[in-house]
Amino acid sequence: MIDEQEKLEWYDFNQETVDALIEDGSNAKVAHTIEYHFAHADFDILEKAAVDAFKAGFEVGDAEELMLDDGGTVFCFDAVVERMLEVDLINKDTDALLAIADKHNIHYDGWGTYFIE
Repeated sequence: MIDEQEKLEWYDFNQETVDALIEDGSNAKVAHTIEYHFAHADFDILEKAAVDAFKAGFEVGDAEELMLDDGGTVFCFDAVVERMLEVDLINKDTDALLAIADKHNIHYDGWGTYFIE
């Protein structure tokens, strides 16, 4: 079950990130490539989440295997979409992607984008 407090924290993160991008001069009049990040230790579980993200309208990148500081490994993928820097749109994505993460019990790790002049 999605933790309401966690969702509100992601909403705050979304607002702060959009505000910082715009304040730094990123062009808010053009769509940005938004990359939402996911991770899990089990590739098969992560793959099922990637399928759901694809069905939800996101482009899904190939999973990568990363070595953790403790010597363990984790697999990760990005769900990518073109979005204007509008918090309401990003919050809707966050809702959909948190639901997918919750369904598959994987880690949602926020999003990033590139500065556009």
